[in-house]
Amino acid sequence: MLGRVMGSAASRCWVQAKQEVLVQFCGCEVAGGELVIGLMQMQLAWTMLVSFCCRMIVLKCDISPGGTTRRKALGSLVCPPCNCAQMALADTRIAYQPDVDKHAGVLAYELVQGSLVQWNSFMDKSIPDPPTAVLLHGILGSRKNWGSFAKRLAQEFPMWQFLLVDLRCHGDSASLKKRGPHTVASTALDVLKLVVQLRLTPRVLVGHSFGGKVALSMVEQAAKPLARPVRAWVLDATPGKVRAGGDGEDHPAELIEFLRRMPKQVSSKQEVVDALVKEQFSVDVARWVATNLRRSSPLGQQSSTSFSWTFDLNGISEMYKSYEDTNLWRIVENVPRGVHINFLKAERSLHRWALEDLQRIHTAEELAADEGGGVEMHVLEDAGHWVHADNPDGLFRILSSTFRIETTIRGMQD
Repeated sequence: MLGRVMGSAASRCWVQAKQEVLVQFCGCEVAGGELVIGLMQMQLAWTMLVSFCCRMIVLKCDISPGGTTRRKALGSLVCPPCNCAQMALADTRIAYQPDVDKHAGVLAYELVQGSLVQWNSFMDKSIPDPPTAVLLHGILGSRKNWGSFAKRLAQEFPMWQFLLVDLRCHGDSASLKKRGPHTVASTALDVLKLVVQLRLTPRVLVGHSFGGKVALSMVEQAAKPLARPVRAWVLDATPGKVRAGGDGEDHPAELIEFLRRMPKQVSSKQEVVDALVKEQFSVDVARWVATNLRRSSPLGQQSSTSFSWTFDLNGISEMYKSYEDTNLWRIVENVPRGVHINFLKAERSLHRWALEDLQRIHTAEELAADEGGGVEMHVLEDAGHWVHADNPDGLFRILSSTFRIETTIRGMQD
């Protein structure tokens, strides 16, 4: 089973015991009774399987904005005696409430863990973190873009865990109201701060499009938070000039500008799809953009018939401009020792790659080999720019080589 932890690193979840209930987060006992679970300004219904070392309790909770909800424990399972440090999370989803006093501004994330991973960031610091990969989405995306793919990786590589991040101005991180400038570099720094907060040392970085440049910027800025060796995957993005909107493809800058002109609240997702199609954007992109709409729920209202965006379009506009302007060829042509950079070109994404780009990467391959680093070029067949949607099987096969290599290296080191 996969372990799954959701929330923000700058977060905490509080569970208050009532009467005969005793909750200790580290090694531990949970007696029956009524639990009070409070999470402010959130609205969701969930079934949560919490593993507290020697006992598991299944809770079903309905959580309302600003309120406190009470639910009976559905049942408990007592496991054999075990070491308290070995707390396992099995199909676990835990939402954390931001602790603004300590960790303001740290990104929202989701951690998908393989079945052999028995680790969390609350453990003793002497316990090493498992091999970790960071998966980064592109402009107008969210961590959900990588959800299914991360689960598949975790099933195939059960010793690994996969950190999915909502970048600044996107998804659940949009509410953080990050200060500008909103650039590739500042976005990369956000992610580096997150891995420090979680006490992780990623061995693999995977970024799609804008996220690919973020991964390169992380390598450029980072020292301690990244392992050596570290492998970075840049999916269908070049280190320099951005060539988007060719061959009749929707241009991201035009799409962002149109969305900025739309009302902040709309009556339905279909309204957005229809408006985008009317403006000659493709149906697929229109439907994908509409997944970033969330039902509005003002305080005091149980339900709402309107939808609002989950992202900060003004900030995203600035981020895309930085994506176009940022040149990271220097890190590719002077790869630090212990860093391996992989570029993946989508076969049908012809206009994004100029002959000059391919030649420079080929030259960098030869230079990096002499300097103890690595640069490599890959081509994903039968795929356009949306590589993890167009050909997920092919992408999985290509990326799997990295996790097999890193697992072998770790085994030799151990």
